[in-house]
Amino acid sequence: MLPRAAPQPSGGERREDSPRLKIDLNADIGESSADDAARSIQKLLQTITSGNVACGFHAGDPSLMRDTVRMALRAGVSIGAHPGFPDPAGFGRREMAMPPEDIAKVVLTQIQALSRIAEAKGARLRHVKPHGALYNMSVRRVDIAEAIAGAIAVFDKRLLLVGLPGSELLSAGKKFGLSVAAEGFADRSYEADGSLTPRNRPDAVLPDPADAAERAVRMVRDGKVIARDGSVLRVEIDTICVHGDTPGAPELAAAVRAALEEVGVEVKAL
Repeated sequence: MLPRAAPQPSGGERREDSPRLKIDLNADIGESSADDAARSIQKLLQTITSGNVACGFHAGDPSLMRDTVRMALRAGVSIGAHPGFPDPAGFGRREMAMPPEDIAKVVLTQIQALSRIAEAKGARLRHVKPHGALYNMSVRRVDIAEAIAGAIAVFDKRLLLVGLPGSELLSAGKKFGLSVAAEGFADRSYEADGSLTPRNRPDAVLPDPADAAERAVRMVRDGKVIARDGSVLRVEIDTICVHGDTPGAPELAAAVRAALEEVGVEVKAL
């Protein structure tokens, strides 16, 4: 089940005697080698606590993967794999009809490639978060979710699997003995069923830092998110994503982190 509808929030102030809230702040990085993209990554790494590194299939290449891992290590940011469909022309955001066994192979290949690069620099991967259409399809497709989770488990069961709350992906992760992390999105619009608004809609992305910051605080502190139709969904999340290719992503991520810390939330890696 995806996040369920909830009553309208009544304030949600954190009690002073309650345990301190904690959240991870992640971003998808290493998806472009352009100079402006490199500068954006460097700025993002000053704010985020986990980086999802593109593994060469939907974006990136070995050289960019090495540079991204190096920058993340220097910034003290936790490193994860961000595998996607082999579709660079569509940036991995187009659904592909691939048998589950082929999906497992492409996911495993990408994790292995990034892991070798990380190990060469004295680091190891901490998590895996599927990209784009692969992520979205794994929300409801049990076969795809299990192909992804199975590939991760074959490689290293210590890796955290990141996915949408209530998704088949997180259920599959638990089935295969993985630790899982539920993810919220500061810069994306939600549908009433808890899924993300398709990117072909003009209101699918929230580019305004103030809007993203408000959404992040509501998700973490109050456990709620307002869907595009105005309904309120209840969510429990472990990490918040800011997409690296969202316009003004570094400023957006900085606003999100500042707002979370202002209300007493500790921002730290998974």
